Amino acid sequence: MIKKICFVLSTLFCITINAQSTYLHCGKLINTKTGKVVTEQTIIVKDSKIIDVKSGYITPSLNTDKVIDLKNKTVMPGLIDMHVHIEHSYNANSYADKYTKNEADIAFISTVYAKRTLQAGFTTVRDLGGVGVNIALRNAINAGIVDGPRIFTAGKAIATTGGHADPTNGSKKTLIGDPGPKEGVINSPEDARKAVRQRYKNGADVIKITATGGVLSVAKNGKNSQFTDAELDAVVSTAKDYGMLTAAHAHGDDGMQRAVKAGIKTIEHGTFMSEATMDLMKEKNTFLVPTITAGKYVAAKAKVHGFYPEIIVPKALEVGPQLQGTFAKAYKRGVAIAFGTDAGVFPHGENAKEFGFMVEAGMPAIETLQSATITNAKLLNSENELGQIAKGFYADIIATNQDPTQNINTLENVVFVMKNGKIYKQQ
Repeated sequence: MIKKICFVLSTLFCITINAQSTYLHCGKLINTKTGKVVTEQTIIVKDSKIIDVKSGYITPSLNTDKVIDLKNKTVMPGLIDMHVHIEHSYNANSYADKYTKNEADIAFISTVYAKRTLQAGFTTVRDLGGVGVNIALRNAINAGIVDGPRIFTAGKAIATTGGHADPTNGSKKTLIGDPGPKEGVINSPEDARKAVRQRYKNGADVIKITATGGVLSVAKNGKNSQFTDAELDAVVSTAKDYGMLTAAHAHGDDGMQRAVKAGIKTIEHGTFMSEATMDLMKEKNTFLVPTITAGKYVAAKAKVHGFYPEIIVPKALEVGPQLQGTFAKAYKRGVAIAFGTDAGVFPHGENAKEFGFMVEAGMPAIETLQSATITNAKLLNSENELGQIAKGFYADIIATNQDPTQNINTLENVVFVMKNGKIYKQQ
């Protein structure tokens, strides 16, 4: 493409310059649409987009064009994680932090986690809830102010009073108060509709609810149902009005069934999912986001005295070891799988461990890659822009030293990262 730059001085005149293209010479290239690995390919990038993919190592026609040598690497689209919490990373001080850290503190540390995520090869993420700083972080990344992945965010998650995402759980009586839809706490269909509209007003992209109890909230039950059918219907119908994808945190089976019947699109975790729920998910085309890595992490940390409050320990020990087995059963039964990790529960940047756990549970390596690319892109209504290396798609491109279809663990060491045509990592 030729760019023309026009200047107005005493008279109008134009000069013509050539915009630089980047040629990536790829030893192996994973076609996520076909599931095939092809060799000796050239990806041509201009500005933020892929303008062509050609067989062989193509020599640029212009001296101004740049060549990136990835001939001894395996190249693939940037990865998409459908479940992260990019504002925080759990540690032994996390439960005190909510009383000592301001939103400005959270904002600064979130930029560190965002960069770490991008450097790990995840060029797009879906953030499923924090204090709302994630919206400003998304905007800052889009504006080029800070480095990070493309973010689709829920802002604050939606809970019921005392539910898993009630931000006042664990507080003393003078601080508990009575949070409502603005804070993400609902107790009626009317509240539910208002909470969804508030998320839209705040600038959220997606809606996340906590359909059952959870592990890391300061509450006893980790799997009880926490939304009525009417509340769920109100969430889903209102989100549909605003074109927003819906996700439901759910460990207990009854809460999952209620959410799926209401039309929630993705079930996060799915720990105690029954075969009946798996079949219902197939019928409704509902996706499971497994988060196996988070389960293994919380189970291990629950054995470290003092890392979690005592009320959380039994929940972590019960739920953590179950996730991988449930995922294996769901996959074998034909439930649709969307890649997601719950990063933030475990350290950001370690997201790719999830691939190894999925393969270990019986999912072929290429299918795990497809779940983190074309599947997630489609869920985000970005299937014509993300998840593939193809003409017209965003130039979100990563590379590894080895072929992940032969050694899935190589994804834990991404050596090249390009997002929107800009190189963020090159070893």
